[in-house]
Amino acid sequence: MIAIAFPDLNGHERQYVDECVTSTWISSSGRFLADFEAAFAQVAGTRHVVLTNNGTTALHLALAALGIGPGDEVIVPTLTYIATANAVRYCGATPVLADSDPRTYNLDPVDVERRVTARTRVIIPVHLYGNPADMVAINEVATRHGLTVLEDAAEAHGATVDGRRVGSLSRLAAFSFFGNKIVTTGEGGAVTTDDDELAAQLRLLRGQGMDPARRYWFPQVGFNYRMTNIAAAIGLAQVERIDEILRRRREIGQLYGELLGELPGVVQPEVLPGHRRVDWLQTVRIAGFTTEQRNELIDRMAHDGIETRPVFYPLHVMPPYADGASYPGAELVGAEGISLPTHTLLSDDDVRTVCQALARHTADLRG
Repeated sequence: MIAIAFPDLNGHERQYVDECVTSTWISSSGRFLADFEAAFAQVAGTRHVVLTNNGTTALHLALAALGIGPGDEVIVPTLTYIATANAVRYCGATPVLADSDPRTYNLDPVDVERRVTARTRVIIPVHLYGNPADMVAINEVATRHGLTVLEDAAEAHGATVDGRRVGSLSRLAAFSFFGNKIVTTGEGGAVTTDDDELAAQLRLLRGQGMDPARRYWFPQVGFNYRMTNIAAAIGLAQVERIDEILRRRREIGQLYGELLGELPGVVQPEVLPGHRRVDWLQTVRIAGFTTEQRNELIDRMAHDGIETRPVFYPLHVMPPYADGASYPGAELVGAEGISLPTHTLLSDDDVRTVCQALARHTADLRG
């Protein structure tokens, strides 16, 4: 099986985890937590990194620190992993869905502005599949309406816009370190910011709301969203090799780009000027395919020993968020989109095998 994702643990991961076990610092205290925060701050380009136990809690923590609650609206793309909207619901707020640009797969700033109301507080652009959203346009919308932008950067560690890292392009951002991410801790997440007061509030809420100057005194209701020292140990080892990891992923992405560019009807996402994507998952559209054809393609690829997966189903077609509205851009990508194996342990021959199978089965399904 050519797996769609595979963690690359060929650095100091085992050594650092062994240190945690030997020292018995295996819970939410230990040197690796501070070291990982400092190292990931360089990846995100921010002064503060607040580690969490997963990417969903990072989103929830960020919204809670902003004071989002009942009566508030938060604009999210309908084309995203469901955690983006779920975190809004956890706060008792209302996620307002917006369409995506089918060229980039990312949140459409024009549609975002149409969704702004007097109750809107936050916009959450998602850097989908490692391709940065149009942050210049989204930040302009936010500025005009006095809104906060929270980047969902779960899939885009190291991507840049005009030389600036995602995670530093708005007031705050949320990252995921799930097992299939560019930097992994198994499960884990982080919130990044340059805002000192916001960082202090994030840390307070992350640790059950306990006053950092008065142990076991709780001035606020908080959460237990802390990362463990063991997870941070793995994360630090990952970040030590981030340049190598991104370089190999870029090589794989470039090879995919060359091979897929020769296939009729296979549409690759556009990258906006000044943007540099990272190759989290190579994701393309098979122009003209229905959802059923795309799913049959996935089944045929699996029969060949190649794991693929569908693009995220748009939120508005799923029961918790169904609203009866139409979002043409998201629906197009959701029907035609397929993600291909992308990880550092792939060989160039693996990529060629994937592209050959994709070409064969796509042509066959078109009849």
